[in-house]
Amino acid sequence: MRVSVVGVHVLDTHVIGVESIPEGSDGQLVETIRMSAAGTAGGTGLVLARLGADVASYGAVGDDMTAVALLTLLAEEGVDVTGLVRKQEHQTSASVIPVRPSGERPAWHCIGANGAFTVADLDPAAHLADHVHLGGPEFLGGEAAGQVLAAARTAGATTSLDVLAPGDPDLLAWIAEALPHADYLLPNDEQVLGFTGATDLAEGARALVAAGAGCVAVTQGARGALVVTADEVVEVPAYAVDVVDTTGCGDAFSAGFLRGRSLGRSLADSARLGCATAAQVASGLGTDAGTYDLAAVEAFMATRPTR
Repeated sequence: MRVSVVGVHVLDTHVIGVESIPEGSDGQLVETIRMSAAGTAGGTGLVLARLGADVASYGAVGDDMTAVALLTLLAEEGVDVTGLVRKQEHQTSASVIPVRPSGERPAWHCIGANGAFTVADLDPAAHLADHVHLGGPEFLGGEAAGQVLAAARTAGATTSLDVLAPGDPDLLAWIAEALPHADYLLPNDEQVLGFTGATDLAEGARALVAAGAGCVAVTQGARGALVVTADEVVEVPAYAVDVVDTTGCGDAFSAGFLRGRSLGRSLADSARLGCATAAQVASGLGTDAGTYDLAAVEAFMATRPTR
């Protein structure tokens, strides 16, 4: 499976054990501070590489040490980063995520170079993969995002789309032109309900299929995933794990689901692989938590109970 991941690439810094923001200039000891590659393109690409795909990243980073760290983390996972262009006038996108003892994880985020990436920055080689995954179409807008996916389809690739921003009807309208060019739309449950105004998740997913997406695979946190096409509705449960950090779980689900489809698996089996891959990430810190590969995830699925 040759995959091009296009769009949002972020360097996450996780801070574990944050009980409060210190007053004034006071300090506070925490358990762990750790960096990881992330983003709806970067994080998905990293996990796809772990699952055996041949992955190339396309997007924008700054000309700074944050970019050096992000590119190094991706390259060490086997991701080809030569398609990430440098934007000297912008910093590399980054997030700081303080994780409270309760597991809550507010975040500070800088959009940075992700907001400066345009279709003109995209190497045409990105379209020559077996699959093109576009993360963060809202930064390009629906027309430009649709152009990227349409070009990929013309070149023979399958396509997928994952939105970063929270669900909102205006945002859906902003990216609507891209939906007919997406074989798979990979939102979370809150996005689906927010985009469509539906109160029932399957109803909302069907509305997105009616808007043009070929298949909508929705993550539901501890409830697992729901997959909807014009012909069927499939629901699979999550796996029971001790959750450490849920950052990147959506990207991991996307990677597992897409890898399953590339291997010829059914929608249900692909969703199960997605949930099992997300469980690997939830059990550690950051998108690149653990040392799993496809065989390890499949072994996990064979022995681990679902919720």
